[in-house]
Amino acid sequence: MTRLLLLLFIFLPTTILAQKGASVSFEKWLSLKRIGEPVISPDGRTIVYSVNTTDWADNAYDAELWMSRDGEAPVQLTRTVKGSSYAARFTPDSRFVSFLADRGDKTQLYIIAVAGGEALQVTKEEEGILSYGWNNTGTQIALLKTEPDNKQEKTLKDRYGAFGVEGEEYKHRHLWLLDFSYDSVVMAGHLPCYDTKKDTAKKDTAALKRSDCMVLPVAKRLTGGHFTVGNYAWSPDGKQILFTKQRDPLILSGITSDIALLTIATKKVDTLVRNPTGDFIGRWSPDGKAFVYQSPVNDSISDYYKNNRLFVYDMETKSSREIATDLDEYRSIVDWNKHGLFLSALEKTKQKLFTVDTKTGKTKVVDLPYDLSMAISFSRNTDKIALLARNYNEMTDCYTGIFRQPLKKITNFTEQLAGWKTPVSEVIQWKSRDGITIEGVLSKPASYDPKKKYPLLVLIHGGPTGTDIPDPTAAYVYPLIQWVEKGALVLRVNYRGSAGYGEKFRSLNVRNLGVGDMWDVVSGVEYLNSKGLIDTARMGAMGWSQGGYISAFLTTNTHIFKAISVGAGISNWVTYYVNTDITPFTREYLQNTPWNDMEIYLKTSPMTNINQATTPTLIQHGEFDKRVPIPNAYELYRGLQDRKVPSRLIVYKGFGHSISKPKERLAAVWHNWLWFNKYVFGEKEESIPVE
Repeated sequence: MTRLLLLLFIFLPTTILAQKGASVSFEKWLSLKRIGEPVISPDGRTIVYSVNTTDWADNAYDAELWMSRDGEAPVQLTRTVKGSSYAARFTPDSRFVSFLADRGDKTQLYIIAVAGGEALQVTKEEEGILSYGWNNTGTQIALLKTEPDNKQEKTLKDRYGAFGVEGEEYKHRHLWLLDFSYDSVVMAGHLPCYDTKKDTAKKDTAALKRSDCMVLPVAKRLTGGHFTVGNYAWSPDGKQILFTKQRDPLILSGITSDIALLTIATKKVDTLVRNPTGDFIGRWSPDGKAFVYQSPVNDSISDYYKNNRLFVYDMETKSSREIATDLDEYRSIVDWNKHGLFLSALEKTKQKLFTVDTKTGKTKVVDLPYDLSMAISFSRNTDKIALLARNYNEMTDCYTGIFRQPLKKITNFTEQLAGWKTPVSEVIQWKSRDGITIEGVLSKPASYDPKKKYPLLVLIHGGPTGTDIPDPTAAYVYPLIQWVEKGALVLRVNYRGSAGYGEKFRSLNVRNLGVGDMWDVVSGVEYLNSKGLIDTARMGAMGWSQGGYISAFLTTNTHIFKAISVGAGISNWVTYYVNTDITPFTREYLQNTPWNDMEIYLKTSPMTNINQATTPTLIQHGEFDKRVPIPNAYELYRGLQDRKVPSRLIVYKGFGHSISKPKERLAAVWHNWLWFNKYVFGEKEESIPVE
């Protein structure tokens, strides 16, 4: 920690001076601590949550667990030196917190006492573990592990080196069972274990058996075969495990998922739900007589943009009934406990919690006094909850108390912004070219003067089913805070296809990608201009992923912006279709393959109108991006270069679809800052500061 503070101390004076017009350095902004999902103990006394920090020295992001006991000030619970501590759970007796971490022996399970002390290692699995789950008595733990290489595979690699066959590069994941005993964990290693040697006390003493000495318990296999286990959940009585069973772990194989039930005593597996498309488990009912799951049933051509469907499966009748059809949005299953079945969904730019009447299937909003009510944890044996929530002008914090009563805030992450000149944001509406109402988030300087016209920067979210929400610290690689303080307005557009506005709205860019999205962005700019708010001679646009695609579309189809930045964007749908790891995405939104309908691929591809491009364009891309493969970046760059349009391609080495390390993210922020400073603010082009 001292090293990090020293590093920041060295950086801050230089970067603040270099970031002309902004008082908050990029390093400080990117170093904001953020809270992760909370878990409350069964007895309701203890809350554990994660805190995500930036480690500049190791060029990494770190997550560690913090704990609040009986409402007292939180304290740090874990410290994994290289890597994070995550997946916190409470043992059913509320005495221990379990978590996963790689502390030099692959990812293993650890426990640490709520009362204090050092963490104890529970597993020593050779392959490490992917996830785990306690039964309700705390006597057994289900582990999910990746299958190791068998002898034949090892020989093949040794003889022929490394090569892969497309669609066959995977290892199945299976369930294992671990019997848990606190005493054996505490005493592990206290006596030596000999497989062949005799006890040194007496030469004629038989070798100590593993059962005679103290070693970590060994997991026993529960499932096996040519399938992969996804999510899973213990039945309340601990006799069965419900799990998602699919053909293999590849991303496109989710469509093959069924829901199966494993009986622990016999290891028998029965498939309960087997629709033509992917079926995924949710939660057991508290009495174990039913469970909730989601499935598109037989829709494999439009489930990307349509509402997901939820069902309750009755264990006695072996039948399903659909629920929550009255909630016109994508519904996430949160929990099913003594208080009811809970879902989470967006309502425009607000995140809300809903209950479901499992008999009628009707939903009802839970009244919570926050703009965004996010992760929630219910205490198993009390009425207490832990909730992550925030209002638009705040950072996310943790609240606790009795369910449906006023809650107490136990963290204060917003205090990190003290003294910052954060933007003032509001949600605005306008009509797009075809009459559709579009919303966006408009951010203004705190010293906003309605008599002035401001430069405008448009930030476009990804997805396309993402949603922009008022946020005082909007992050990633676009320095919104600094641009607003510098004297710009920033508009973030919830274009057609965005979540929060219902299924019909999300379907509006089907066979209209890019085109309709462009209408929504341009009409938003025109709306602000009609109100006399912006200087149309100083405007820029940018976005990542789907936002990068829309930015590329704006580059080749408009001339209203002085500069554009394309982050991990699609430039040609044919190029994308044959390279991406999610090919069905293209088929669903364009409703065909390029071989059967090239016209729609041309209509929606930025490269189709490359000869019209004139806008200076920055292109940013990860070297090993599988979601939007890098040929998209090279194609757009070559087209712009041939057109002699000012353009620059920056490749972030070793990264996939996102820039996931702080130093490279800092570089990407600087690249955007300098690009728009030059073309929008008319400043002299400078390079990233090195002193």
